[in-house]
Amino acid sequence: MSYKGIYKPINPKKYAGNPDRIVYRSNWERRVMVYLDKNKQVSAWASEEIKIPYRSPIDYRIHHYFPDFIFKLVDGRKFMVEVKPYKQCFPPKATKRKTGRFMREQLEYVKNQAKWSAARAYCEHNGLEFKIFTEKDIGVYN
Repeated sequence: MSYKGIYKPINPKKYAGNPDRIVYRSNWERRVMVYLDKNKQVSAWASEEIKIPYRSPIDYRIHHYFPDFIFKLVDGRKFMVEVKPYKQCFPPKATKRKTGRFMREQLEYVKNQAKWSAARAYCEHNGLEFKIFTEKDIGVYN
């Protein structure tokens, strides 16, 4: 998932932000951008346009989380979406030895939980629904 680039929307008027500066950081994010851009049920969308403060459980400092997507449907419903691998939605499986890989995955998991908790609170106060899209949701199978 290390595929990066600039997305050029087909429907730039649907983009809530600068349509010349839409950056994707993975092929999965690009796939969601194409879907949001082309879907007639989506009236507006944005990528990484909102900054949400959260307290990191690692260093206890305030950091900022930029959710991958925000979009609005023609029926008025609004969503905030994060694109992540399915395995990152659950705590890593503990092994007998605490390897460096396990420790990195554990830190990433607790950091994501803090971000997503802040995102859910933001959504609750602003009338959005928070979703996590994984490869299963966007039609990518390994």
